[in-house]
Amino acid sequence: MKQKIKSEITQQLIIEESFKLFYKNGYSKTSIPEIMSKTGLSKGAFYHHFESKHELGKQVIKDIVRKRIYDSMITPLNNYKKENVINLLCRIFTERIKSFSIEEKRLGCPANNLINEIGCSDDVFRNILKQLINDWKSMLIKVLEEGKLKKEIKKDVNSSAVAIYLISGFEGVRGIRKVFDDDKILFEYLETLKKHIHQLG
Repeated sequence: MKQKIKSEITQQLIIEESFKLFYKNGYSKTSIPEIMSKTGLSKGAFYHHFESKHELGKQVIKDIVRKRIYDSMITPLNNYKKENVINLLCRIFTERIKSFSIEEKRLGCPANNLINEIGCSDDVFRNILKQLINDWKSMLIKVLEEGKLKKEIKKDVNSSAVAIYLISGFEGVRGIRKVFDDDKILFEYLETLKKHIHQLG
């Protein structure tokens, strides 16, 4: 049992440190020796837990990138029955943007970075990332449809189109913020986003 726990801790260490390197330097530019140097582990330890960097990359997306989006943008939407849908959407997007660390502002969104770097060239990664975006989109649609039932969202609103718009705008502005290195970009986006969301009501 102790060996199993030790093995799980080692695996988690590799995943967490790899995420940091992928986020900072990109997946393609991060090597296994760099990961081992960061973790202080041997190459043998790496291959004991992962067959390849590709296998590790899949696990990083599933364990960390997915969790980040679920924790900050998907799970909070479950409050749609208790909170006004317009207010809920404004709050979640606003709180997330205002909570960004300096590093998150500088480096952008880990999921979007991976989509732009390898999302189209690697079908395995593309499908995992696609499912993650679909989960987010499906939850937004569910919230918007509930808003219609509660008479908080106009009946003629295309929930699927709005969901894609919200996700694309959020991911896009993070990329633009990286280029400009200016928080004003985020606050101007939020100002317009809130107006758009309120127009749905």
